[in-house]
Amino acid sequence: MARSTHSVTNQPPPLAGYDVFTADRALVAAVERHLDPALREEARSELSGLGRSCGSAQVQEWGAQANEFPPRLRTHDRYGHRVDEVDFHPAWHRLLGKGVSAGLTAAWNRPGGHVRRAAAFLLWTQVEAGNGCPLSMTHAAVPALRTDPALAAEWEPRLTSTVYDRELRPARQKAGVLFGMGMTEKQGGSDVRANTTAARPLAEEGAYELTGHKWFCSAPMSDGFLVLAQAPEGLTCFLVPRVLEDGTRNTFLLQRLKDKLGNRSNASAEVEFDGTWARRVGEEGRGVRTIIGMVAATRLDCVLGSAGLMRQAVAQAVHHCAHREAFGARLVDQPLMRNVLADLALESEAATTLALRLAAAYDDGGEQERAFLRLALPAAKYWVTKRCAPLVVEAAECLGGNGYVEESGMPRLVRESPLNSIWEGAGNVQALDVLRALQREPQALDAYLREVGRARGADHRLDAAIKHLLTDLADLDAVEGRARRLVERLALVLQGALLVRYAPPEVADAFCAGRLAGDAGSSFGTLPHTLDLASLVERARPVS
Repeated sequence: MARSTHSVTNQPPPLAGYDVFTADRALVAAVERHLDPALREEARSELSGLGRSCGSAQVQEWGAQANEFPPRLRTHDRYGHRVDEVDFHPAWHRLLGKGVSAGLTAAWNRPGGHVRRAAAFLLWTQVEAGNGCPLSMTHAAVPALRTDPALAAEWEPRLTSTVYDRELRPARQKAGVLFGMGMTEKQGGSDVRANTTAARPLAEEGAYELTGHKWFCSAPMSDGFLVLAQAPEGLTCFLVPRVLEDGTRNTFLLQRLKDKLGNRSNASAEVEFDGTWARRVGEEGRGVRTIIGMVAATRLDCVLGSAGLMRQAVAQAVHHCAHREAFGARLVDQPLMRNVLADLALESEAATTLALRLAAAYDDGGEQERAFLRLALPAAKYWVTKRCAPLVVEAAECLGGNGYVEESGMPRLVRESPLNSIWEGAGNVQALDVLRALQREPQALDAYLREVGRARGADHRLDAAIKHLLTDLADLDAVEGRARRLVERLALVLQGALLVRYAPPEVADAFCAGRLAGDAGSSFGTLPHTLDLASLVERARPVS
């Protein structure tokens, strides 16, 4: 008879079987704030249902499985015929099916659709971030296709469907489709104007033949792709269907799958075009302008995705520390750990609050809000995605050695955390985009200043930060070398203004002290000890 060597004690229970939405007080408040009162009850019910799914042990296991068993490239069948397919674990398809049915591609035509989808995307990212890539690109393809009303009429109902159909067949035979995107090439990266993929016009109006390659093409099993190629009049946007109308496969030669740091559930491929059929989207030579709406929407999803990762990391850290004792007391009650957790919670809430404000601007759609997004979106994409990695690493440290073990789930969050800062334009690309908006579109700065100005007079530290920002903005000569510093300040002032207006006093006080007045160190856990840190931690605790 085997003897027991010890009893397992002082280990936290799994963070499962809870409602991820209602447990997130900052997210609930943001949804309530930005939705029309007539929509709130329905949205709350939908998001709570999704939140319970996100918090279920079964769905969490799907996320783990999709990453433990990554996609596998199959270029040929057993007889040597070229097939160019990617095989996924069944958990991947379950996740995508759930995401599509939850409306993560259906924001554009429903009231309050962007706020509702943003909240849902933030929740779903906490389960598994990789499947967010095809969901995001499918959602974001709509504004690009709307530059061609005929294409939009044909494709938009399928893109915004809540039906997931994994089979490769002609799009007209499917109730729902997914889209991908192919912009970057080996020689150019973010400099897409250096693309060499060539587009030769065919006899059919709007049809072209593509020859070239794409260095990054995520979700290669999607039904269609928006790509950039050089047409006779310059860089142009094209729609490349995976399967042609007659049922034959379009030429879409998958060379290999990227061996990535994280995001391992999601296939990212190198693809070659060799006589590939494509349909022009928009005018020749206007490719960047045509696809920029898609890029902007995916950038918002980078902000939302990072906010979701941050929230999950904070939830795991607070949960662990609320149940773990050391040196005679719970970790959460010890002053130094309380400071760390409060600082992490503060960063997470600021990210969520800003992300939902951007989504609300999409729902509004007015000229003023579009101008606001032109500046606020790249600034938020720069700052929030950069704050994700250090936050997640610090949160993992709160679990001690347990946080370095795969079973905890924290290493997967750590590997995922840098991604959104890199994709859809890395930090310098975002900073330079902000400079372009400042120099060429004065209405964007006016809209930004009007937004932060609504909080003036409420906190002297915020007022001082706005004053310093205005001083920086007054001199844009030789600004490129200090662009990152300027964009960081734009994002921090906007976050501070939103929290002063909307967050509980203890949250706004901590943000103004630690982020705007400089009364904190460079690492997490250095907030002034005189703040109400216990309330910040309790607010972040994942208890429905």
